Amino acid sequence: MARFDRRSFLVRSGAFAGGALLAPPLLQTMTGVVGATAMAGGYGPLQPVVPANEPGGFAYLALPAGFSYVVFGKTKRRMTDGITPYPQNHDGMAAFALPNGQVRLTRNAEDRNPPGMGSVGGPAGTRYDPRGGGGVTVIDFDIEDRAVVNDFIGINGTIVNCAGGIAYRKVGWLTCEETTAGPEEGWAEKHGYVFLLPADATATVPAEPLRAMGRFSHEAAVAGPFTGTIYMTEDAGSGRGSGLYRFVPDDPDDLTRGGKLFMLGIKDHPRADLREGQRVGRKLPVRWLPVHDPDPDPVVDIDEPGANSCFAQGYAAGGALFNRLEGIWRARYGFVFTSTSGGDAKNGDVNDDGYEEGFGQVWRYIPKSNTVVLEYQSPGGGVLDSPDNLTVSPRGGILLCEDDASSGDGDTHPLAPGITDVNRLVGVGSPGGAFEFAVNRFNDTEFAGACYSPDGSTLFVNIFGNDTVDSGMTCAITGPWERGRL
Repeated sequence: MARFDRRSFLVRSGAFAGGALLAPPLLQTMTGVVGATAMAGGYGPLQPVVPANEPGGFAYLALPAGFSYVVFGKTKRRMTDGITPYPQNHDGMAAFALPNGQVRLTRNAEDRNPPGMGSVGGPAGTRYDPRGGGGVTVIDFDIEDRAVVNDFIGINGTIVNCAGGIAYRKVGWLTCEETTAGPEEGWAEKHGYVFLLPADATATVPAEPLRAMGRFSHEAAVAGPFTGTIYMTEDAGSGRGSGLYRFVPDDPDDLTRGGKLFMLGIKDHPRADLREGQRVGRKLPVRWLPVHDPDPDPVVDIDEPGANSCFAQGYAAGGALFNRLEGIWRARYGFVFTSTSGGDAKNGDVNDDGYEEGFGQVWRYIPKSNTVVLEYQSPGGGVLDSPDNLTVSPRGGILLCEDDASSGDGDTHPLAPGITDVNRLVGVGSPGGAFEFAVNRFNDTEFAGACYSPDGSTLFVNIFGNDTVDSGMTCAITGPWERGRL
C-alpha cells in the first residue's frame, strides 16, 4: 500500500475549481493506450469522463465509452451528520447487501499519522488505542439514486488500516493493520492485528484485536466459503520477507475463540524464493507450516538478531518468500492474490538483500489440490505496474488496482497530462489478455478498494488521496459490463 515517502503527491491544477483467471500464454502487451481497441475482454478506448453528480466539474477518471460514475466520501468533507469529517487515505473496501436494498461499504483509512494525530473520529470509548487515528468508515449507498444515504465511523483507534476482506458467511469486514508498531513507537497498545466490523453495525463498535490471527504487517484477508479458514497476505515492505498465511479458527462463527496460524511453504523446497524465476502455469505443491507464537512481543524481523516475527517463524520452518503481498480475493477454484513487486521484468529498484524488484505478479492458491500457481507476471510497466488491491468480477474477470511503486520508470500517460507514475485499473480475463479499464487522471495516488455491488451493477473503487481536502474519494462506476470480461 501507499508509502508517503515514495513519491510526492501530485494534485492536478484546477481540480478543486470546478481462468476465468489467467492461464498461459502470458498476457500480451497492451498497444497504444488511447487508440487501443478492445482486446482480451476489454471495453475499447478510454476517454476523460466527468462524474455525473458534478456536471461541469473535473474528469477524475478516464473510462471506456458508455461508462459513467459518481463520486462521494471525499477526504475531510463532512459526513451526513454535518459534523464528522471523512478520514484521509481511502484504502481497502468491501460491499455488503442491506435488507432495504441499499449497499453498505466498509472503507479503510490507512492513516499513518503519528500517535495522537490521526484523522478517524468517533467516540473515545470505542477506540482500541486512544492514540490511534486509523479505522473504518461505513457508507450506506443507494444504488438506484447513486447517492449516500447514511455514514458513520465503524471502527476507530486502530492504525494503518490497509486492506482486509469479507468474513465467513459475510458477517462483516475484516480490517487489517499494516504495521507492527507498539508502545516503543509511542502508541498506547500493540498493533499489527485484524479486527472484525459486523456488517449490521449501526454505530461505532469497540475494536477488539484478533490476536490469534497473527501480529504482522497485514495487508488483506479473505474467508473460505465452506470451512471459514481465512487466508491473509503480508506486506512487510521492500527488503523484508513477506508470507501468505492461513488461519484455521476453532469456531469460524466466533473468531474471538482463537485458532491456529500457518504460513505457506513449497513441498520439497524449503525457503523457496517465489519472487522471481517462476514459470507461469506451473502448480507448486504446498505445505502449511505452523506459526507457534502468533503474537510476538516485541516483533523482531528476520534480518535482525533474535528474529521472532510471524514470518521469521514460518521461514525458519521452511516457508516461502514473496515480495510485498497485497490484495487477496475469492475466485473460481481458489483465491487470487498479488505481489506488488515480484516478477522477472525489473522496475529498477533494488532491495537491501540484492533482490531486483519486478513489476508485479498474480498468484492463485487452489485448496482442492493444495497448490499455488503463478497466473501472471507483468512483462513491463506499460502493461501493469505494481498491482495492489484486486477484486474478481461477477463474471470471473480479475480487476487490479495499480499502486505505482516503482521509482525507475517514471511513466506518464496521454490521458493524465502532467502526472508521473500514473495509476490505472487493469482488467484481466479469459482468453488471457490485459486491458486498461480506468486511469486516475486526478493525482498520482493509487486506486484501492475495488469491489462490486452484490448485484454486480456497480464497481466501487477509491482514489487514495492524502491529508488534504478532496484529495481522495470513492467512485461508483456503472455501464455496459456485458460488453467485456468484467
